[in-house]
Amino acid sequence: MKEYSLTQSQQLPARKTLLVLGIIFVALNLRPAITSVGPLIGWIREDLGISNGMAGFITTLPLIAFALLSLLAPRFSRWWGNELSVFFGLLILTGGIVIRSTGTVFAVFLGTALVGIGVAIANVLLPGIVKQRFPGQVGLMTSVYSTSMCAFAALASGVSIPLAKGFHLGWKYSLMFWAVLSVPAVLIWIPQLRGHGKPAATLQPGIPERSAGSLWRSPLAWKVTFFMGLQSFLFYCTVAWLPEILQSHGMSEEMAGWMLSVMQFVSLPATFLTPVLADRMPQQKGIAVLIGLIQLGGIAGLFADGTAALISSIVLTGIAQGASISLALSLLGLRTTDAVQAAKLSGMAQSVGYSLAAVGPTLLGFWYDLTHSWEPSLILLALATILMILAGIGAGRNEYVLSEKNGPIAE
Repeated sequence: MKEYSLTQSQQLPARKTLLVLGIIFVALNLRPAITSVGPLIGWIREDLGISNGMAGFITTLPLIAFALLSLLAPRFSRWWGNELSVFFGLLILTGGIVIRSTGTVFAVFLGTALVGIGVAIANVLLPGIVKQRFPGQVGLMTSVYSTSMCAFAALASGVSIPLAKGFHLGWKYSLMFWAVLSVPAVLIWIPQLRGHGKPAATLQPGIPERSAGSLWRSPLAWKVTFFMGLQSFLFYCTVAWLPEILQSHGMSEEMAGWMLSVMQFVSLPATFLTPVLADRMPQQKGIAVLIGLIQLGGIAGLFADGTAALISSIVLTGIAQGASISLALSLLGLRTTDAVQAAKLSGMAQSVGYSLAAVGPTLLGFWYDLTHSWEPSLILLALATILMILAGIGAGRNEYVLSEKNGPIAE
């Protein structure tokens, strides 16, 4: 009997290592299938013979899927458990990548929708898995997976054209390339299905299940949600329009594209460090304020001409956006008491967040068409940043979303 116990204890580090590896590989797949599309959109539009509006919808469709599926993902968790739901999400993502790359108009839109659905499921449930399996290391694990996610988001947008043009793969096989990440992720995740098939709500004995409705009545949950939503709004507006804004200051098209990649790579240290710091602090108000001030500095730099001012703006924006996404993901675990709450708060925050993200680029484009200047759009981004600071001050309080003070718990 003692020998059996020793064997089991020896297996624990290996299981933890495999779980961490699985989480990293899931995170690696949360953005490349989406961020790889933007640089290729001109090729896709010409090859398929579709309008600019239809081509733009290809980049918006995953965000719509995120908004809709983020609310359903916690239900999948209750039915099948977090681990099995993430596995299904990875399968759907892989299928979407393959279908999209067959090259017909219908396949491109169907595959893109499936990519959005698969990513949304894993996106929402990862914070719950971290909360459940690493309750004492939420900050560190959030750092690990959010940094992995952002690194490959930047890499995908940077290598899409080289894959399509330099390696003569064309846009279809350039998009298909990202199955190289999703297929290993499916295989590496399979061991997590063993012993974790029960719904997440049953994995927390002694803690009554909270209703989804009670979470939506929690003021603190709404502050976390608005922080998530506003940082998503700022990120996707920047990704969509930063090259155009830089070109309006005289920067070349090639240089403006590289600056977008630089902005994302600059964000990585802040993406990693912010959750670690947030987890060690009783409140995160100061972090939220600092992030907002850095973001405002980045926006201010875009009003100025001159290479030095623009590069400074890109660096500040990258730091702020890397820190803001990882803080938003950290708050999903820090403001909840268990994996069930974390999954529900993640669904709520990401549903609203990606709804705002889907509206943002279109709103800025419309505002530019109306004013023929980027300055009003930059003012709008500054106002969104101020609102994000206010939401972050509220979301940074050391309380739980379903405590008695913040909303009734429905038994």
